[in-house]
Amino acid sequence: MKPIRTLSALAMPLLVACVTINVYFPAAAAEKAADRFIQDVYGKQPGGTAAPQAPKTEPRNQGSQPNSGAADTDHLFAATLDFFVSPARAAENIDINTPTIETIKRSMAQRNAEMRPFFASGAIGLTADGLVAVRDLGAVALAQRNRLRQLVAADNRDRNALYPEIAKANGHPEWEARMRQVWAKRWIANAPSGWWYQDSHGKWLRK
Repeated sequence: MKPIRTLSALAMPLLVACVTINVYFPAAAAEKAADRFIQDVYGKQPGGTAAPQAPKTEPRNQGSQPNSGAADTDHLFAATLDFFVSPARAAENIDINTPTIETIKRSMAQRNAEMRPFFASGAIGLTADGLVAVRDLGAVALAQRNRLRQLVAADNRDRNALYPEIAKANGHPEWEARMRQVWAKRWIANAPSGWWYQDSHGKWLRK
């Protein structure tokens, strides 16, 4: 049985590493970061759900163990698991405070004041991919239509720059698509009642 335990001890770190690198994404932390960013853009006070509590762990039994070989193997596995999972746990605090991200946020916040009436009238709405789209140009006076198009284009430039920047700032460029998905949902969730948004099928709905 000893060779099997040795093989397991060698194989498990590789398995853990693959799972951590390829699967792990801190979705809850990304949602919290998105809410903070979006509330700053919308001009709301931070709020929302409370931070998730860390799971409680049972104290380890310090008594004698009947099988010291198995205990050593378990200890080695636990230590290896901590080694590979710790970087993932460290990523649970999503960094959105870089100078580039702050610049994007200020730009969007300043523009938001001018865009809010267009959101409220239903002229524009939030899309399922984290952008803004013109929904009803007829709701806008002719003299304002070019300005509306400019605002939408500028806001989408900021949004398209934001998602890869957040992923890169947190050391995971491959998270860009996941960040976009999270932000898209949180833009809608934090939007005022009465604003329009698209569902995953592109259908326009009103909050």
